[in-house]
Amino acid sequence: MARSSKKALSAKRIQYAALPYRVSAGARTEVMLITSRGTRRWIIPKGWPQKDQSPHHSAAREAFEEAGVVGAVARRSIGSFSHDKHLKSGGVVICKVLVFPLKVDRQDRKWPERKEREVRWLSAERAARTVKHRKLGAIISRLARTNSE
Repeated sequence: MARSSKKALSAKRIQYAALPYRVSAGARTEVMLITSRGTRRWIIPKGWPQKDQSPHHSAAREAFEEAGVVGAVARRSIGSFSHDKHLKSGGVVICKVLVFPLKVDRQDRKWPERKEREVRWLSAERAARTVKHRKLGAIISRLARTNSE
């Protein structure tokens, strides 16, 4: 029995993330990072798939709930990374996170998790160095290069 429960924990789950960005007047890409609720590490908005919602719309919804941002979200993922998700039950699941760029039009004054997280705009270069996951840093750098071409 221990073997099957261990296998269940190692099965990969999917999450969808938004990579909120804007392009400044000088054509410099800036990326919005938020803090996680538990460890306060700098991350991007992400969450579980939602029934009856496409992956990119699920990502956009997470961006609003966690950072209050609204904008145009790409239909296609620009990359993925894996992370360990610590559950409230104490368990841990490995998640594959698909990342969808979200060009921010505005940030509302009120959103569901505004009192639970810190939000910060950084240059893409600094954001890529700030996030813990190297693959996410590479995705951020690639987005900045794409926007500057």
